[in-house]
Amino acid sequence: MYFVYIVQCADETLYTGITTDIERRLDEHNHSIKGAKYTRTRRPVILVYKETAKNRSDASKREYVIKKMSREDKINLFFKFI
Repeated sequence: MYFVYIVQCADETLYTGITTDIERRLDEHNHSIKGAKYTRTRRPVILVYKETAKNRSDASKREYVIKKMSREDKINLFFKFI
């Protein structure tokens, strides 16, 4: 199973990604050089949204759709998550 997720960075920007292990990936974003280059300079990050996908292909397609959304649409997406 894959996860598509959105994290909010310390500067309040949003980052979208995919992973098979959400806890590990959040730890990488916050503490490791394996975190995305974008988030490494904007730590700490907090998880604001996640959804599941059955495989990498579906997760990548959904990630693409989310990345094309406006900031407002992304915020509305994760407010539905709360």
